[in-house]
Amino acid sequence: MNSKPFLHTHPYEPFLFPEATKLIVGTLPPPRFTTGELKHDDVDFCYGSRNGMLWPILNEIFGLDLKYETTTEAANQRKGFLIAQKIGVCDIVASAERQKVDASDLGMLNVKLRDLVGYLQEYPNIQTVLFMGGNSKNGPEYFFRRQLKERGLKLDLVNNEVPRIHKLDLPFTSNGVEKFRTITAVSLTAPSGAANRAVGSLQTYKDLKTANPNFNTFDFRVMQYRKFFE
Repeated sequence: MNSKPFLHTHPYEPFLFPEATKLIVGTLPPPRFTTGELKHDDVDFCYGSRNGMLWPILNEIFGLDLKYETTTEAANQRKGFLIAQKIGVCDIVASAERQKVDASDLGMLNVKLRDLVGYLQEYPNIQTVLFMGGNSKNGPEYFFRRQLKERGLKLDLVNNEVPRIHKLDLPFTSNGVEKFRTITAVSLTAPSGAANRAVGSLQTYKDLKTANPNFNTFDFRVMQYRKFFE
């Protein structure tokens, strides 16, 4: 018989505030963040995994001198940066079941989603959505597309090169009149080791690596993310 599946719930509420103009969207942190069994160099906040690359990338771009430890100070460093840069975080998955307890998106079953479209309508200053990954099955863009389809909405392609860029005309009502607000959606290369193979297969990466043998997949992400975070 199959054992009872692990209920992988998101441990953090969306980090949202009225001034936010950009929104980071992923799926779920590793299961140890749900159970509270953090490593000493994990940070108890969104994207705080010791193995994740998002904060090291942002640290490199902005020169943040971040701490990587399970302390309130380390978490507050990140919160302060996000508020100062007007960046929110709202991962799209609220919970999922897993037969195998790991962090893979493909392993998620019976997924419950947060209403990302609703949050975008609630926070009208958000102009850019930054997906932590592409449109592969169970990725953040994949689930967002599903939510849009349920509402009769869709993403329109702007640029098909990595990172792919789309726009969304999001309806809202003002003084009884329906209007539209345009949101840019960028599918960044996921800040995880699992995406390194995909990076290595990109011709752009190969060309940069040939020109500079010391260039690596982390450098590639820093180069890619810089344009959309600065």
